[in-house]
Amino acid sequence: MPVRESASTRITFASTPTPVRRLRTWGAVLAAAAVLPAGLLTGCAKSSDDAMSSIVRTTTNIAGAGVVGLERDTRQACGLPTSADPAPGATRSVVSAAGTSEVPADPQRIVVASTAALDAACALGLWERVVGAATISGPDGKGQTQPSYLGTGITTIPAIGAVGALDPAKIAALKPDVIIGAATDKASADALRAIAPTVLVGDENGWQAQFSSIAEALGRRTAAVSVLQDYRTDAREAGASVASNISQASVLRFDANDIQIQGGNSFAGLVLGDAGVQRPQPQRGDSFTVTSSLGTEAERDKLEGDLVYLMFNGADGRKFGESVMRGNDWKTIGAVSDKRVFAVEDTIWHGSGVTAARALLDDMRKSLNGYVTD
Repeated sequence: MPVRESASTRITFASTPTPVRRLRTWGAVLAAAAVLPAGLLTGCAKSSDDAMSSIVRTTTNIAGAGVVGLERDTRQACGLPTSADPAPGATRSVVSAAGTSEVPADPQRIVVASTAALDAACALGLWERVVGAATISGPDGKGQTQPSYLGTGITTIPAIGAVGALDPAKIAALKPDVIIGAATDKASADALRAIAPTVLVGDENGWQAQFSSIAEALGRRTAAVSVLQDYRTDAREAGASVASNISQASVLRFDANDIQIQGGNSFAGLVLGDAGVQRPQPQRGDSFTVTSSLGTEAERDKLEGDLVYLMFNGADGRKFGESVMRGNDWKTIGAVSDKRVFAVEDTIWHGSGVTAARALLDDMRKSLNGYVTD
């Protein structure tokens, strides 16, 4: 891989990782180094040489944590267009939280009301058919946007309101032939069904099942099977390439007032599991919250791992997270003192979908056996 060093942060990789609960000697073990590039975040665009496909990031260190994904290349994040499944007529019946809908067999004007649906349209190569999409809060907590990991081409899609706060008038003006959203949009189902056939999909059976249900609404069940098979193969290969089975990764998310442990049922936990990454014993069950004070060793032990991945839930989450990370209790955690803490993108690691999962695997590949030096 190319070697380029930022002014403030270097992530170095070991050729052979060592599975130890609290690693105190990584500085000596990791003498042979490669360097994680830092600088440009490249965006998926309508053409691979689109000059607007570069997004500059300058933050390489957050309170001692190395920032992962600085040069994410999203120009090919979205898949090539996939073919619709054979259908006996112009429509097919789809059952969802919105009831039974007669959805076009090969929809041409798609409105997506959730990030998972937008991610699925991207993965299935249908993003250019999306005529409207719900937005999320920007990384600084100001304004609304689309997740940057999907690329700059996605940002040109007209907004239909924020996720969970849709604007039916804007949706109607786009004249969609199908609307796909989250099961949590059920209160808006009547208003949406009055505009176009509507499919609302939940994530209670995991993100892969959610993706398959969205793909069915898009007439791409067969394509979804192939996409997921390719993802699972890539996950295994990515894990094998970095000996993932001998590293225990702790995964945390800072909210505005607490620390959420991302357990095995979380999106990050599921994707890391697909890659064979091990989890510390306290994090192998469902997600849970720990006290924000970290005042006891028992609380701090719940955060421990060979390394720690952390994400911030918006601007308030980052503010709270940085305050915790500058405290003395945080600094007693083994992975922190070993400089094995990595900040990752919340919209990816706390997301849902094949495109996000692939981006997460890329982050894992570039950091699992690394450490951070200032």
